[in-house]
Amino acid sequence: MTQAAVSYQMKVLEERLGVTLFARHARGMTLTDLGRRIAPQVTAAFQTMKEAFSSVRAENGSILSITAPRTFAANWLAGRLGDFNLAHPNLSVRLDVSDQMIDLPRSSFDAAIRGAPRPWPGLISHFLMRMPVTPFASPSFLATHKLKTPKDLLSVPRLSAEDDWWDLWFGTLPGGAIERKNGPGIRFESQVLDGLAAIAGHGVAVLSPPMFKPAIEAGLLVQPFRHVALYKNGFWLVYPEHKRNLPKVRALRDWLLKSVKEAAGKDSALLKPPDDN
Repeated sequence: MTQAAVSYQMKVLEERLGVTLFARHARGMTLTDLGRRIAPQVTAAFQTMKEAFSSVRAENGSILSITAPRTFAANWLAGRLGDFNLAHPNLSVRLDVSDQMIDLPRSSFDAAIRGAPRPWPGLISHFLMRMPVTPFASPSFLATHKLKTPKDLLSVPRLSAEDDWWDLWFGTLPGGAIERKNGPGIRFESQVLDGLAAIAGHGVAVLSPPMFKPAIEAGLLVQPFRHVALYKNGFWLVYPEHKRNLPKVRALRDWLLKSVKEAAGKDSALLKPPDDN
């Protein structure tokens, strides 16, 4: 504030209180007796306010709140957050696992992972990876259910058989599309549960390989056919415009983009946004 503005506010304060707080002199001003009596209390009040706001800023700067869909959170992100924490020991991460869409700018979350075919309107968006999909089953299931051609999948138990990923995979087969048929079976609302049921030998599940890499590498899930289809959606990191310069959000962005690139390895197709294909 300018000197004139400060003088005006002092005058307004005295008028509202109906007392004189400042004694004006040719060389400046001093506090009156009343002003000297209340000054320590006023100063203490401002200090209390300063400490309160400082604690809010400190807590907000040290806690990173993320919301992510169940499959990505459980099968990809959770197993890697320890590396992020080692790189940023002063940050505490709070991970919310939910497929529910929220109004991110009005929420308490700093960032979100979301599946979409293109950048999220109204938010800063960074593309992470595509969703390749293909059937998987356990070794014990494949030992008792011979799958020689993709058409054989129609005669064995398929998990979440009405999932549109099955339509995508059957519809993009190199040898020609196959019309899938729905039969009795188990329907899950989560790819995580589909994968767990497939590992348990309850049927064939159509899954996204990057989300089940440890199980695939351990031999718990086997891919019976080479064909892999790419789903229309990809995973994006999104956050509000007003949080783009927060150090914790920048740290998450840089670490996540690097981690995705390392996980993709030589499979560059995973790193191309849907609109690029």
